[in-house]
Amino acid sequence: MAIDRLRSTIERVERLEEERKALASDIRDIFAEAKSAGFDVKTIKHIISLRKKEPNEIEEQESLLDTYKRALGM
Repeated sequence: MAIDRLRSTIERVERLEEERKALASDIRDIFAEAKSAGFDVKTIKHIISLRKKEPNEIEEQESLLDTYKRALGM
């Protein structure tokens, strides 16, 4: 029984790793499409990152960035 459960666990992880690999490939394809359409991929990735954060976290980070830029004369 323990061997069957171990095998099942390993096989489930292997399937998920394959799915993750396929999804990563799909994401790369989407970014390639965006780039060929004239979009800046780095900016798109930044926007995606921002959309995952809370508004107050974004505001805090932008405030710190502005403070650091001013300190460096930028």
